[in-house]
Order: sequence, then structure tokens, then C-alpha cells
Amino acid sequence: MVNHFDFHTFGNGLRLIIVPMEHTKTITVLVMVGTGSRYESKEINGISHFLEHMMFKGTDKRPNALDISLELDAIGAEYNAFTSKEYTGYYAKAAMEHFDFVLEIISDIFLNSKLDPTEVEKERGVVIQEINMNFDNPMRHIMDVHEGLLYGDQPLGWTIAGPKENILKMPVEKFREYFDSHYFAQNTVVAIAGNVSSEKAKQEVVKYFDNMRQRETLKPVRVIIDQKEPALKIFNKQTDQTHVFLGVRGYDVFDPRRETLKIMSVILGGGMSSRLFTEVREKRGLAYYVGADADFYMDTGDFSSFAGLEGEKLKPAIEVILGEFRKLKEEKVSEKELKKAKDSIKGRMAISFESSDDLASFYASQELLQKEMLTPEEKFEKLNKVSVDDIFEVANDIFRTDKLNLAVIGPFKEKDPEIYNLLKL
Repeated sequence: MVNHFDFHTFGNGLRLIIVPMEHTKTITVLVMVGTGSRYESKEINGISHFLEHMMFKGTDKRPNALDISLELDAIGAEYNAFTSKEYTGYYAKAAMEHFDFVLEIISDIFLNSKLDPTEVEKERGVVIQEINMNFDNPMRHIMDVHEGLLYGDQPLGWTIAGPKENILKMPVEKFREYFDSHYFAQNTVVAIAGNVSSEKAKQEVVKYFDNMRQRETLKPVRVIIDQKEPALKIFNKQTDQTHVFLGVRGYDVFDPRRETLKIMSVILGGGMSSRLFTEVREKRGLAYYVGADADFYMDTGDFSSFAGLEGEKLKPAIEVILGEFRKLKEEKVSEKELKKAKDSIKGRMAISFESSDDLASFYASQELLQKEMLTPEEKFEKLNKVSVDDIFEVANDIFRTDKLNLAVIGPFKEKDPEIYNLLKL
């Protein structure tokens, strides 16, 4: 298990994290910037994700997308990018001997993309097809319906990809404007995980990033939440399987109770021996998939269960899930069940940390969002401190009728009083 890292802040504000991994044969270079869809205005909602696409379309040194992909494919690299609501990342993972090249090409993409207007026009159709793909996949689309219910008409409630009308009319000049105002040194973290020395990593990074532009730190508009009663959002669609998200409002990424919520999500829905899987699927056959998870943003969060089930079984499934929420409020979990959940989280983390890309992301996301980095061991210490009483207290704090939210995709009326009346804790 990796238990240390090196952290360096350059004069221009760029942050570098080096995670030594002596026994790996791969290296990952990840560049993460603190911007995403919640930093957008409504008129340009979707630009963070669209820009991510454009960053692979050519630089001065590598004029088009094929030039970039050919070089990375030639060394068998894994490479991609991702956009969330609060950050965007670009990475490549390759054999250790290609470290210098991987860092050079990722920095070139990140710093020198041409954002060619001709390529922007071509990519509009690609982004729209991605939006269509997500929309046609109810298991994916339900997440957007759920967050739209939670946060409404404000940045956290908008989709990351944005509406199709925005993509079609996004002015070409907005890409350069957004890039210049959001991609700057103080807002960027470079994470390198692999068998590389800190000195070499610093020397190489400064070579490429030393002249990166500087700006004042960005802050997103704070989310406004004013929920006083249960909320229901049904997206009427003729599907063979109904998809649901049922949960409550939780805590932000800085809240010390977040470890408790993570453990609760494992107790309720983490794996085939969890309470929800046992009660909803194994005992009653109400759903094919069922689970639970907690999401954390800078100023808010949620705790939700999710399931895919036959439409006729929606109401009994809701009742069973709510019943499991109530049990956590009414009966303390056993020490044995608590230990099992903690060991499960630790085991999954240990497996993921054998990969240089997971380890780079683990540290970079902490630094970017929380300005604090804990090692895996320090994370485990926090998990170990969570008690049976902590879970009982948090369950009674969050599992309340006035915090309930249910999102559904399936063949149901948009206002169904029978479904709404089930929302009681």
C-alpha cells in the first residue's frame, strides 16, 4: 500500500503530486483542472465537456486528432479525458519507459490545443450523438433526472453535456474565451504515479508548464437548497425496465460525516450481501440491479439508493427501500456488520491503488476539491473511527420525510399521487 507522496507548488501556482510506486511497470500522467459544468452560465452549459472533446483535435506540433492518437497508440497507451460538475481531467497511462513522452504529449494537448473552428463545427455532431446515447440509456439518464430534481434550474441541476440547442449554437469564440479564463496554473493539478523520482518529475513538469498563464482563483455559484417536503420527478418513457433513484440530501465534501455515509452506502447497497440486494432482489425478486451510494460536492451532497426493476413492482420496491432506510434509524447496526463494511471499502481501495491511474486520480481530486490530501492509511484511520453510534446519529439526521427525493424513468404519469404518497419516513 502506498503511504506517501511528494507535493510541490511551483512559482506560477501549479501544483504537482508525485506518487512513487516502486513495483509498477506503468506510469500515469494526469492533468486535472478545477472547472466543470457548475462553473458555466446557462447560455454556455455544456462548454466544459465540449471543450474536453476539442482538446484532442490537434495542436501546433500535432496538427490533427490522428497525429495525437497515432503517437499514443504506437506505445500502447491508455488515454482519455473526463468532465464532471466540478473538475475536468486529461490523462495517459503507458509503460514506465515512456514517461517523458507521455508527459510531453499530455502537456501539449492541455496547453496548446488549437481549438480550430472547422473542428468545432465537425465535433458538434459528435457531442450531440453522445447526448443522444446517454438519453437513450435510461440507466445513465436517470442520474441526470435525479440531479435535476435535487438542484433544479441552477448549475448543479444542469447536465454536464448541456442541452443539444446549446451545442448546436455555441459560438466558436467562446471556446478560447472559456479556455483562457478557466485553464490556468493556479487552477491546475498535475499528478504523476509510477516508478519515477520526485526530482525527475519536477524537472520535466517545469519544462512544459513553467509559462502557463495565471489568473485569480475561481469559485462556483453556491447552490441554493430550500426543500421542505418530499419531491418526485417522473420522466415518462416507454421502457421495459423502470429505473429509480430514491434518496435524501446528504453532506458536502468537507463534512467529517462523509466517511459515515460511505460506510452506510456499503451496508445498504455495497455488493451482493448488502441489505438492499438481499431484501429487494434475493428475497423478493423486485429488481435486477440495486445499490446505494453517496455523492459529495463542495457545498452539498446526497445519499441515494438506485434500482432497475419491472414497472409493476415499482411501488413495493419503494416501500422495501424506505423500510431499509427506517431500519437504520430505528436499530443500530451490529459491530460485525460495521466491520464488514469497513473491510469492504478498504479492500476495494487496496485493489484500485495497484493501478497508477487510480492512484493519481485519488490524490489529484482530493487536492483540487478539498485542498487536503490524505494517504490511503489516513483514509483508513478515519473509516476506523466511525462507530455504530455515528451511523445511528447520521441515519436519524438524513432519513427524514422532508429530505426525500425520488426520480423515476418509466411508463408512468408525470404526477402520480399513489407514488408520491409512498414518500414517508
